[in-house]
Amino acid sequence: MLSIAFTPMFPWPVLAALAALAALVLCFGLWRRANGLLWRGAALAAMFAALANPVLVEEEREPRPDIAVALVDESLSQEVAGRGSATQAALDHVRKSVAAMKNIELRVVRAGAPSAAGATAVEGTHLFKPLSRALADIPQKRMAGIVMITDGQVHDVPSAKPPLPFAGPLHVMLSGRRGERDRRLVVDHVPGYGIVGKQAEVRIRVEDPAADGRPARITLSRDGGAPETVAAVIGRTQTIKLKLDHAGPNILQIEAAPGANEITRVNNRAVVAVNGVRERLRVLLVSGEPHPGERIWRNFLKADPSVDLVHFTILRPPEKQDSTPVHELSLIAFPI
Repeated sequence: MLSIAFTPMFPWPVLAALAALAALVLCFGLWRRANGLLWRGAALAAMFAALANPVLVEEEREPRPDIAVALVDESLSQEVAGRGSATQAALDHVRKSVAAMKNIELRVVRAGAPSAAGATAVEGTHLFKPLSRALADIPQKRMAGIVMITDGQVHDVPSAKPPLPFAGPLHVMLSGRRGERDRRLVVDHVPGYGIVGKQAEVRIRVEDPAADGRPARITLSRDGGAPETVAAVIGRTQTIKLKLDHAGPNILQIEAAPGANEITRVNNRAVVAVNGVRERLRVLLVSGEPHPGERIWRNFLKADPSVDLVHFTILRPPEKQDSTPVHELSLIAFPI
């Protein structure tokens, strides 16, 4: 393909000013009926044509295909209720459809998979950030469109301002089914420890937007014992009192009854542990011979208000004398 391009020796405003000045000179000559005006005009036109520096350009163009992107959600929620097979079937359908079109290249971008540290489970499903990174090397004029295959739970949807970081239409194919519901149990507060023999408060909440305000059955099991049932209201915080029967971890298993058309029961259960500690630690300190190290232990234990200390020093024969003060000796024979 041939075309003419101009690479002027001077900026276009300068050439325009010179052309206007030349036109005034020609008009003055025409008014005075000067001889050779036609030749002078032709010479000026040739001079301006040379200053414009026209170049004959021969282009060789190679058509480049448009690019369509299939964004596949691989988050954990895509593994329940047969969504994985539905996602794969949708991806196969997109591949066949794009293969039947001309001058379109399909790129598959997979995102949302949980990392080794489990950050995705905490932060949510991120699809638009990986999509922006995958489209960084694609010119916007070659973007044909984006097909997103997901269950709809996306946590990094950009706002209207700034605009989306890509061009072309965005289509969403949902992998779920109509009427699906998911009830989940949320543990709001678990105390780190509690006093043995007393009660610790555990706060939970059952979330189910389709049944908000309705009652739900909660099953509790303490340390693997017999289960007991309590009532809770969906959407409201419920306080469960756990009696700490022993020191160490006290395990409480909580499970919410499933709702209608529940897609998974994995998030209906939770296990919490409350570490039981005694209110005061009882210590029996027995020493056979008073010495400075023993007195350091005694003073150290008595300085802790959470320690109930009982100290015995075994009596010695009357003929044995040392520098131990009388008020630090035991008043009774050991044992008694």
